[in-house]
Amino acid sequence: MTLARLLSRATLVLATALVATPGGAKEPRMTLHLSSTAFAHEAPMPARLTCDGEDRSPALQWSGVPDGTRSLALVVDDPDAPDPAAPRMTWVHWVIYNLPATAAGLAEGASRQLPAGTREGVNDWGRTGYGGPCPPVGRHRYFHKLYALDVVLPDLGQPDKARLMKAMEGHILAHAALVGTYQRGH
Repeated sequence: MTLARLLSRATLVLATALVATPGGAKEPRMTLHLSSTAFAHEAPMPARLTCDGEDRSPALQWSGVPDGTRSLALVVDDPDAPDPAAPRMTWVHWVIYNLPATAAGLAEGASRQLPAGTREGVNDWGRTGYGGPCPPVGRHRYFHKLYALDVVLPDLGQPDKARLMKAMEGHILAHAALVGTYQRGH
């Protein structure tokens, strides 16, 4: 498979932005795209990005950041915890905000050295930084969600996902998601 084809498959189609129409109503418009060179959308993530490997954050690239974006936020979570056959919670793996609006992506392992001004929240292990997939049973889905914001958020300390989402209310210009999967022992 060519790199161009892999990237086109990995680019997310579920991205929307709100734009005003002449009547003042808002309607969705496709703009923001999120992809990774490490895995295609809805495809398995390599073990090096997980607790079974180096636990490195994946390389992520984005494009189509809308005009008026002042910062970006990224949340990575797993809605299949603890068992995809009977999920009971969404497990949060990474929370970052105030990524520069001019950034076009993050290199693999970037959780160890984020762009200047970027802030981190806490994941469900109770620590900052990326915590890779480590599912106890079954194949889980990992949603990498990127948000374009019309504001640089104030210093929230180390917010959890819920507090960050609350702070972003009314400021999301666009969002995109990239889903990777992982099952231990495969």
